[in-house]
Amino acid sequence: MAAKLSSSAAHDLSGAYPNAHRLLWAGFMAILAAGVGFAIRGGILDNWVEEFGFTQEQVGKITGAGLSGFCFGIIIGGVIVDKIGYGKLVALAILGHVLSAVVTLGASAPDSAYQILFWGTFIFAFANGTLEAVANPLVATVFPHNRTHYLNILHASWPAGMVLGSVAGWYLDDKLHWNWKYQLALYLVPTVIYALMFLGQKFPRSEAAEKGASFADMFRSVGILGSAVACFLLALFFGDILKDFFPAQGATLGYALGGGLLVAVAAMTRFSLGSLLLFILFITHALVGAVELGTDSWIQNITGNLFTSEQGKWLFIWTSAIMFGLRFCAHFIETRLGLSPVGLLLVSAILAFVGLRFASGMNTFPAALAALGVYALGKTFFWPTMLAVVGDRFPQTGAVAMSIMGGIGMLSAGLIGGPGLGYCKDRFAGEALQSANPAVYEAYRSETPSRFLNLPVTEAFGLDGQKVAAARKAIPEADTDQQAVVQADQQGDRDTLKADSFIPATMAVIYLGLLLYFQSIGGYKRVEMDG
Repeated sequence: MAAKLSSSAAHDLSGAYPNAHRLLWAGFMAILAAGVGFAIRGGILDNWVEEFGFTQEQVGKITGAGLSGFCFGIIIGGVIVDKIGYGKLVALAILGHVLSAVVTLGASAPDSAYQILFWGTFIFAFANGTLEAVANPLVATVFPHNRTHYLNILHASWPAGMVLGSVAGWYLDDKLHWNWKYQLALYLVPTVIYALMFLGQKFPRSEAAEKGASFADMFRSVGILGSAVACFLLALFFGDILKDFFPAQGATLGYALGGGLLVAVAAMTRFSLGSLLLFILFITHALVGAVELGTDSWIQNITGNLFTSEQGKWLFIWTSAIMFGLRFCAHFIETRLGLSPVGLLLVSAILAFVGLRFASGMNTFPAALAALGVYALGKTFFWPTMLAVVGDRFPQTGAVAMSIMGGIGMLSAGLIGGPGLGYCKDRFAGEALQSANPAVYEAYRSETPSRFLNLPVTEAFGLDGQKVAAARKAIPEADTDQQAVVQADQQGDRDTLKADSFIPATMAVIYLGLLLYFQSIGGYKRVEMDG
């Protein structure tokens, strides 16, 4: 099936779809529900640590499940959406959101709480992924000539949901002292709203499906290279799950499952290598997931520890509000500054790097507003603009490539970003206290070791979450040992942010290479399919 290049137009053809804006705002509300749940969960992590005695690695894995489960929803949904229709996927997502609430709210006993919270959060993420498998290709289809603009508007709902969730959680937790279970159930309110907005709507099909592309055709550009990225992350996920049942063979079985999926894709596409450009975009989006969503899952916890819990919430709201406002300005920024989508991504990566480096040294609340404001400017356009690039350059993949990219980003956030930052915090905080006072370190050391990607060579012992929480509560009357613990815990946060900054630095190098590539072939242009 042939394709041709087209210069990007400043207008859209939404008139071909009378309900285009209704579908846009229904998708907006669906992703907002995900943002509300994400923000409230981020605000109650300290409740879980105190109530159940989790290590920071365990907390990281639970938050990771809130991202990695998304992968299965968006990839499975993206694969079948053109076969079963958008409506059935919306119904599945509603069911998943309700089931997640039932499972998660059943957590009570410390010995079972970890597994219940992990799987309840996973189901929530699966529902979110299913919704995004609907919303992304839907908006890309009904607004084909201005995807960057409208996909950024669609994803403005994510920070909007985080602001609403943060404010609600803040008031209900700190002011009214609601149980964390009642707080978490609030995401069901926007769930009901998006269900009503999608009700009775007529849905289009993707450009590739409309022109008769087969499933194998849609997968051919992804090929072995693109599938290898997704299958590697799936192998890590399966290995992490299976090690609980098969401690010695879990990782091997995970790689076997990932390898089997890769072979299946290779056979289906008749061993198509796939597009090198799409492979690079997939790798880069894995970094996007790690730095954006991985950091978001921890940032409220980190800033609340470096300053006060109340200031941490204000900072989270501040960065989310910046993202919400700016995502309505993508088209204005592109046209007024003359930036292509790739140029916009390059500037964003540089700003994210500068913001995180600045944040690692913040000591006052104004400095935190400035540092995290710069970081928010940087991360705002990553996710939706990456999706727009795939939609522009690979329309022949239908919903497949866009959905796999979203799945890769979420899997990376869940397996690398969230747990990786939790591991860094454990490692750096433990090393800081051990260096300052070995005796106190032994008294406060966690009994459970932390590992990154289950690699034994990375094993490190952080600090016991319950003991650290007790030391923080003792401030300012804390004794010398407790003060040393709090200082080491805060140093762990600063070092974690510093390590995190290397991710957008790497992304900036990749985006610069892509910018030079497009300049060498005559500039960034949208690809259109021939009939």
